[in-house]
Amino acid sequence: MVRARNIANCIGWMAFGLLSTIGTCKAAPDVVVIVSASNATTTLSKNQIVDIFLGKANRFPDGSKVVPIDQAEGSAERDEFYLKASGKSAPQLKAYWSKIIFTGRGQPPRDVANGVEVKKLIAENPNAIGYMDRSLADASVKVLGEP
Repeated sequence: MVRARNIANCIGWMAFGLLSTIGTCKAAPDVVVIVSASNATTTLSKNQIVDIFLGKANRFPDGSKVVPIDQAEGSAERDEFYLKASGKSAPQLKAYWSKIIFTGRGQPPRDVANGVEVKKLIAENPNAIGYMDRSLADASVKVLGEP
């Protein structure tokens, strides 16, 4: 009888723990690639986006200079963007940039604190490109699509 009650209590606590964990889980961000509303670019392929953010391309298709803007290392948006766009996890991305920097072949994109900062910089600079959660998009930026 006592053993059955202990098992029931244990199951009850496990269920409570599971339910409380489910309530705190966050959905993955809905990340979109953006440029300034004044940028002439209307579409970029996934490969073009990856090349820009991995330092392999420094121009938009029309020949104008491109300035990629990253979100802070460890942010959910950054992790989601790179995983979707390039298939690279955060540790793989860090290793990639370590190698590029060490060999003198480039520097990673400038990073800012969050999507609000990305949107502000993109809106102010027609040559900038970045990514943020879709919910932050407004008339100051143009959504090119998902990574």
